[in-house]
Amino acid sequence: MEITLNSGFKMPIVGLGVWRMEKEGIRDLIINAIKIGYRHLDCAADYRNEAEVGEALTEAFKTGLVKREDLFITTKLWNSDHGHVIEACKDSLKKLQLDYLDLFLVHFPVATKHTGVGTTDSALGDDGVLDIDTTISLETTWHDMEKLVSMGLVRSIGISNYDVFLTRDCLAYSKIKPAVNQIETHPYFQRDSLVKFCQKHGICVTAHTPLGGATANAEWFGTVSCLDDPVLKDVADKYKKTVAQVVLRWGIQRNTVVIPKTSKPTRLEENFQVFDFELSKEDMEVIKSMDRKYRTNQPAKFWGIDLYA
Repeated sequence: MEITLNSGFKMPIVGLGVWRMEKEGIRDLIINAIKIGYRHLDCAADYRNEAEVGEALTEAFKTGLVKREDLFITTKLWNSDHGHVIEACKDSLKKLQLDYLDLFLVHFPVATKHTGVGTTDSALGDDGVLDIDTTISLETTWHDMEKLVSMGLVRSIGISNYDVFLTRDCLAYSKIKPAVNQIETHPYFQRDSLVKFCQKHGICVTAHTPLGGATANAEWFGTVSCLDDPVLKDVADKYKKTVAQVVLRWGIQRNTVVIPKTSKPTRLEENFQVFDFELSKEDMEVIKSMDRKYRTNQPAKFWGIDLYA
């Protein structure tokens, strides 16, 4: 299943996120994912594993496992590179060993102190608060993103972690509209207004953290995942599916792209087996009623400032 973006390109509705993937395990995971049927990989400079992803992709291409044009590869501009968009994109392309990106996203709506292209540091001041560069506007960053399209380096451009108002502003100043807004959304954090706003204006919503973060966010941020919720367990039992499969299916039926992350081969296959069933309207409503407005990804823990405030 694919969604056609406003750029005219098609984006597979299920992808594999590579955040917090251990470098030594990436090769096997990506090769296995491609064999299972994944055609969409979600990367970022900040994940610091683009080079390892690139090696796996090159192997997949050379062995004939898949062609470049059959894959949809996303990566992201880090906060410290807002004033160096073109150089940062070229750095990611070099690491990924690609000639072009299918999608390049502004990772967060904030420019921070530049620390060197590709270093993806989050410089903190003496007060422990993120050093935000107030001389670079999001509009300036976006117009540099647009240049990447005309240069042929990127097919589609988008935003990530933007709220309704920042998304509205981007629509106002953009010559090329954002094709995607990648946001945290799952049954505990549904963000219905933002999803509806984006979709109304032709922006595809990609759900990062579509399973509520699970173990990764529990370790980093002390948050809880919806996967242990008894209501979801009852729904999963009804369909003879896992809770994760039900949650991903719910995301798909909201017309959002889902990019679950896993390092376990069994889960890799399980997360892709979401096309052989459909949740009823009643069960979609049951899940809709579970919204807690509960964000599980909390970078303020590291930055000393809540960008979502």
